[in-house]
Parts: sequence; structure tokens; C-alpha cells
Amino acid sequence: MTRKSWFRYFQYDERKETPADARNVLLIVAGLIAAVTFQAGINPPGGVWQDDKDGHRPGRAIYSYQTKEFYVFLISNTVAFSTSILLLISLTHKFPFHFEVILATTSMVVTYASSVFAVTPDELVKFRYILFAAAAPFIIRCLLQVWARLTMEEQPYDKHIVFPDNRSGENELNRL
Repeated sequence: MTRKSWFRYFQYDERKETPADARNVLLIVAGLIAAVTFQAGINPPGGVWQDDKDGHRPGRAIYSYQTKEFYVFLISNTVAFSTSILLLISLTHKFPFHFEVILATTSMVVTYASSVFAVTPDELVKFRYILFAAAAPFIIRCLLQVWARLTMEEQPYDKHIVFPDNRSGENELNRL
């Protein structure tokens, strides 16, 4: 099996698989990404200082002393975490117990944020960058949906989200 045929074998095929199958796979992947990034956020690489020798504070990330690298880690991890949260919320919309999913997810986001703020030295990180990184996936998704509605063109990446009742968008326009 060649590399190209191997890749095509595992690609999503609308003729063979249902949207429910794709949603289930995305839920699993998003859940795994959320779990991994959450763990990395509350226990950063290298761990945290356990003592106050040599001028460092207990509970602060050891990795934070490598400023640029820590910024890259923190921003990338936060973007991955918030993107997976966006997927989890979007894919469970209209599910039974959706409110409970939202409540649990919100609590997890607050826990992640408080942990990141706890292990990051205040003087080191500009928290506005972390907040922007957390909000970026939500902002980008909203902008893509607004753009799709304004252009009224079906976007392949938005066809199941922007116009769930009708791909042409007629029902969506009538509700506005």
C-alpha cells in the first residue's frame, strides 16, 4: 500500500460514513486533546518549583524561566485547549444534558485558567496574550460563520454548522 493510498483509505468519505460517525470521532479526538492540554496546563513541562531556594517561588513553573519557549508553549497549549472546548460544545449542541456539559466545560476552563495563572510568574507573562489565545478559536469560528452568511456561499468546512436545516440557507434567512 502506497503512502497516498494509505492516506485516502482513512479519509472521511461522505458516501460510506454518516455525519454521526464523523461527529463521534471528532468528539473522541476533541476530548483527548482537551484532556492532554488541560494536564499540560496544570502541570507544565519540567514541573513546578517545590522549594524557595535560589530566589524562585514554590508552585511556579520551572519552564517559565525560559521566557520565549514558555510563551510558545503556553499560547499553543491554550489555543489547542480552547479549540477542543469549542469542538466539544459545538458537537454536543442539542444533546440531552447539554446544560450540564456546558457547566462542566466552563468549570474545566476556569480550573485551567486559574492553574495557568497560578504556575506562571506575574512579571513574566502578559495575560492578555493568553486570554486572546483562549478566545481566538471562538472569534475565528464566529467570523467564518458571519462571512458565510454574508456571502451566502456554501463553505465546505461550514456546511453542517451554518445552515443545518437547509444547505442553501433559505430556512436560515427566513428566521432572521
